[in-house]
Amino acid sequence: MSDVKNFLYLNRRAPYGTVYAWESLEVVLIGAAFEQDVSLAFVDDGVYQIMKGQDTSGLGIKNFSPTYSALGDYDVQKIYVEKESLDARGLTVEDLLDLKYEDEDDDWAEKDSIKVVSAEELAKLMDESDVVLSF
Repeated sequence: MSDVKNFLYLNRRAPYGTVYAWESLEVVLIGAAFEQDVSLAFVDDGVYQIMKGQDTSGLGIKNFSPTYSALGDYDVQKIYVEKESLDARGLTVEDLLDLKYEDEDDDWAEKDSIKVVSAEELAKLMDESDVVLSF
């Protein structure tokens, strides 16, 4: 029996204005540090969490989006973005942070972490997960 669980963290809210996005990121990093099988999914306004060029200076709060680049260091390789959410907001994958991980099976080559999936594919991923946490 394996102690490793398949966790899917579902990020639905905009990055600022609530603590949900920051807390999700913290929980993901903790889960990965404890060597759980961690996946992230960004849907609805959650897609803004990984958008390039975030500037929070006018809000008077810290921009934590650079922390997402640490995901690869924690071996978080599965980051999903729902295509319908991107489309509804006029965004493309080029508008998102360039998140990478090093693939040890491919001579440590850098690979893209973000995969755009349909709502149907995301539903299947949720169904296949042992634990789904929504933020």
